[in-house]
Amino acid sequence: MSDIVLLEFWAPWCKPCEKLVPVLEILSQRVRVERVNADADPDRAARYDVLSLPTCVLLVDGEPRGSVVGARNLAHFERWLDEMGLDEMLPAAERGSDA
Repeated sequence: MSDIVLLEFWAPWCKPCEKLVPVLEILSQRVRVERVNADADPDRAARYDVLSLPTCVLLVDGEPRGSVVGARNLAHFERWLDEMGLDEMLPAAERGSDA
């Protein structure tokens, strides 16, 4: 079983980051989401080459598999997670009802 986390790098002054919060709340029903304040944890942001906020990084077993830069809508993230093969990485019990 894979450990899958969607890291969102944000900052309190970042207006686009605020717009992403409702999208992340919905995505958290599909994948574990962890918000990382890039100002408070710059070393972690640097570890994942975060240059712009917001940036979301998909980690599988601690390794980055892909990223999305900028505030995007829910449909964009859902397509991206599908393209990344998220459902194939999750155990059957954690997949959506149509899996």
